[in-house]
Order: sequence, then C-alpha cells, then structure tokens
Amino acid sequence: MIHNDVLRRLRYALAINDTAAISIFKLVNYDMEIDYLHAVMKREDEVGYLPCRDKIIALFLDGLIIKNRGRQEGQAPKELGPKERLSNNEVLRKIRIAMSYKDEDMIEVLQLAGFRISKSELSALFRKPDHRNYKPAGDQVVRNLLQGMVKKYRPDSSGTGRSAQTSLNKPAANVSEKNRTNDRKRIKGNPNGNNSHTNEPRVTSSATNKAKRVVSQSANNEAQKGKKQTNTSVWGELPAKKR
Repeated sequence: MIHNDVLRRLRYALAINDTAAISIFKLVNYDMEIDYLHAVMKREDEVGYLPCRDKIIALFLDGLIIKNRGRQEGQAPKELGPKERLSNNEVLRKIRIAMSYKDEDMIEVLQLAGFRISKSELSALFRKPDHRNYKPAGDQVVRNLLQGMVKKYRPDSSGTGRSAQTSLNKPAANVSEKNRTNDRKRIKGNPNGNNSHTNEPRVTSSATNKAKRVVSQSANNEAQKGKKQTNTSVWGELPAKKR
C-alpha cells in the first residue's frame, strides 16, 4: 500500500495535527520539515506531491509507539536503510503495538470496515517471514484496518457530521422563514387572524386558506341577497369595478 495513504489515514483516524506529527518524529530523533510533511500528505494527483519513503513511515510508526507506550530502555528503533522496504505486515505489526491491540481488537476494528478475518488468518500475518504459516498482508487488510480505526475514533466522519448537518439544515430554515412570511401576508386584514404583536399562536396556512374561503363565500352570499357589494377581500381594499 502507498505509504502516503497510510500516513494520511492514520493521522486522520487519530486526529494528529502537524505539530503533533512533528513531535512524533522527534521522538525517534528525526527533524521533520513542515514543507516535506505537507508534500507527503498530498495525493498523487495533487500539485507538490512527493512519495513517502519507507524510512519515513517506519520512523512515524516507531515514534507513535514511543508516544503511546513509552520508550523501552536499551532498545532504539531500527532505522531502515536506503534499499530496505517496509512490508504491509510490518505496518500492521507497528500499528498493533502502538495501539496496544490484541487479536480480538484487531478483528473488531476490521469488522467496523466490513472486513472479516479469522483469528488464525490474522495470526498468520504476524508470523516471521520464514515461518511455514506466514502469509503476506495485502493492501486490502491495511486499508480496512485504517478505515476501521476512522470509524472507531472518528464516528462523526460517516457523513452525518456537523458540516453535513449545517448544509442540510440551512435551506430548511430558509424555507420555514419564507412560509412564515407568506402566512403573515395571507392573514392580513382577516379579523380572525392573530395579532402579530400578541403572544397568541400563529395561524397555520390551512387555517388561513379556510378563513379566506369563508370570507369570500360570505361576500358572494351578500351579493346574491341584493345587498350593496363591498370592494373588500382578505387581501385588502380593491378598486371599484368600472361599469
């Protein structure tokens, strides 16, 4: 798996900002430059992207182990050489140590991402390469572990977070305000309507429409009885009709 993705997703899952990331590198005596850190946090299609070297992701994971579990006396983290590579199995092992995960914890986190694995299959990933039961870890295992960690530690990132709620609620508030404005216009001149200066409940749109029909019907009845027709309605004074 691309180490840039591992670094980016792990930082997101654990909410590690730039300052904290730099301090983690310092725990393994590495001075991380902020510009380079930003470059390896980019995606491949972004301007300024730089590949995250095996040495860098190994140092970060070792620093995370020291940060979470403390430094072991007499044992310094091994720094990878220029041609050495960090396998997916090693990435899983270092994350497991840093997070103090047991087998059950690993299986649970993977299940959060919808990935199922048995205890025996998981154990095979942590065997030594020369062991007969050793199995190389594919990108899918690492990817789902990181996704499971996001769901475990950042449950609000599932699409129902604060930003999503704000974008959904804002239009609804505008529609509600528009309806209230229209209601006030509809009940203007209605003697049965509520006074906007009182604390009485607002008249609903359906009640307002009903009042409008009643007043209109009453005006029609008066006209049919031969009484003098008035030029008024629920909308206010109307101009006299030309004969």
